Amino acid sequence: MLVGKELLEKSKLLSKKSEDEIARACGYVGPSGRVLRKIFYRALIKAKGYKLGNNGPGRPGNRASRGRQAEFKTKVHGNGNLLIGHAYTKKLGLQPGQGFKIDLKKESKTIYLTPLK
Repeated sequence: MLVGKELLEKSKLLSKKSEDEIARACGYVGPSGRVLRKIFYRALIKAKGYKLGNNGPGRPGNRASRGRQAEFKTKVHGNGNLLIGHAYTKKLGLQPGQGFKIDLKKESKTIYLTPLK
């Protein structure tokens, strides 16, 4: 990720491009390929010489700097699917292709997933 003078120079060269294209060209892309706009904008502000408060979002040591956090909530989608996201499967160490037995407790509306051997 470019910072300081290099960031300002590259941004100026690409000023005819979209904001996302500029951010990508300057290296502000996460591991999933998502443009890290907030971090890019903060870096631009800092490169222009403005001092931001130490406790603002996105600052080292602040929880907000860790990106999206798992909320352990989900809802049924319009198509009837119930999605359990990557954050949860990663936390449990589940692997792609791993099979599960689904047990339903109708009275308590509880779903149990039991790994298949």
